[in-house]
Amino acid sequence: MGLIFIRTVIIFIATLIVMRLMGKRQIGEMQPYELVITLIIADLACIPMADNSIPLLYGLIAIFTIYLLHQIICILDLNFPWTKSVVSGIPSIVLNKNGIDDSQLKKNNLDVSDLIESLRVEGYFALDAVEYALYESEGTFSALPKSNYQQLQTSLPIVLIDEGKWDDENLKYIQKDRAYIMDILKKQGCQKLKSVLVMTVDGNGKVYLQQKGEKYKVFYLGWESALW
Repeated sequence: MGLIFIRTVIIFIATLIVMRLMGKRQIGEMQPYELVITLIIADLACIPMADNSIPLLYGLIAIFTIYLLHQIICILDLNFPWTKSVVSGIPSIVLNKNGIDDSQLKKNNLDVSDLIESLRVEGYFALDAVEYALYESEGTFSALPKSNYQQLQTSLPIVLIDEGKWDDENLKYIQKDRAYIMDILKKQGCQKLKSVLVMTVDGNGKVYLQQKGEKYKVFYLGWESALW
């Protein structure tokens, strides 16, 4: 028991030293390689603590080797810009002045609903209220709103079509059927449901419509009063 206690204390101190030397990033701000290194160090620290048959020195050498690799990557990061893009990736602009860039979403294994959720978390409910939106290389989300964004989201938009698929619950909510929406799409030059990347409508009748590969459109349905 005493040996396990001593081994645990030594591994704890060594791991603490390495983690302090690596810097003060929070988990959510870590680059992918830093998160991998952190997870590996955690596993390496557990092995010699749990198995007395493994020499303690093996665990310490492995932990400090991982730290050395971390420092090498950091040096390359600082001195060779291309290294950062290869190891950590680059920010992905998923929404711009033309609307949603679904190709960038797919590169990051995301979809339109993920983008809408990220925007809502940041306080932006209307897709046309944001000039640019991007995911940083470590996964955090940032958005640049339009100067009049508050005037563009006076009512909560709901999704009617998401990447060519109906949201029937929201259709029931606005008390409209598919035929009604398809008629609107055809008037906007959209003949196929599958070509619709996203379509939303708010309580004032403002529609955000974007077809795949095209710039988004904003128009009004002409409802006499706000529905919600």
